[in-house]
Amino acid sequence: MRMDKLTSKFQSALADAQSLALGKDHQFIEPVHLMLALLDQEGGSVKPLLSQCSVNTQLLHTELHKELGRIATVSGSGGDVQISNELSRLLNLTDKLAQKTS
Repeated sequence: MRMDKLTSKFQSALADAQSLALGKDHQFIEPVHLMLALLDQEGGSVKPLLSQCSVNTQLLHTELHKELGRIATVSGSGGDVQISNELSRLLNLTDKLAQKTS
């Protein structure tokens, strides 16, 4: 995945997801971190889009926070947080799909 191909909003959401993972003492940035960051993003398009699709974004937000609580924490990692294999696969898949549509 090429970071320069991502929108500034998405790059910002990735940075927010990293901060969230770091703040929760998680070793990896998981899809749940990114989804929460996208959902909470000021001026972002994800929350309005989900609302248009009749998604209860408040319930989604609550459930995502519950999922965060299930992720193992680490101590003494020195703030080293990496993208998880699952998130990496997801981002690569979206990149591949985007290439097919352009």
